[in-house]
Amino acid sequence: MSELQMGVIEAQFANIIWECEPVSGAELVKKAEAAFNWKRTTTYTVLKRLCDKGIFQNDGGTVTSRMSREEYYARHSKQYVEETFQGSLPAFLAAFTKGKPLTEQERDEIRRMIDAAE
Repeated sequence: MSELQMGVIEAQFANIIWECEPVSGAELVKKAEAAFNWKRTTTYTVLKRLCDKGIFQNDGGTVTSRMSREEYYARHSKQYVEETFQGSLPAFLAAFTKGKPLTEQERDEIRRMIDAAE
């Protein structure tokens, strides 16, 4: 699952990019310094990792996303279910809800999602 997986700090850094894009490399360095106390080299190292994963691109010093935040989390979630639950969404939901009953609002939302998918 390493292809699309991000650590907590990488995800926070990605959120900065998604919120500000398009963003210059110089501006991103300033934002990362303010948010994480990173040096320029750290910012570019993490950015390169995220670019190598295909999430962002750095074209001529301007950083933009190759996939939206929503697309990233949808693909990451699907990859997780595929690798962890052999692609079984019911098995994932059973594990997710074990020990924590769904609220009426959550059940209604899941029903709406199922109806929309049919």
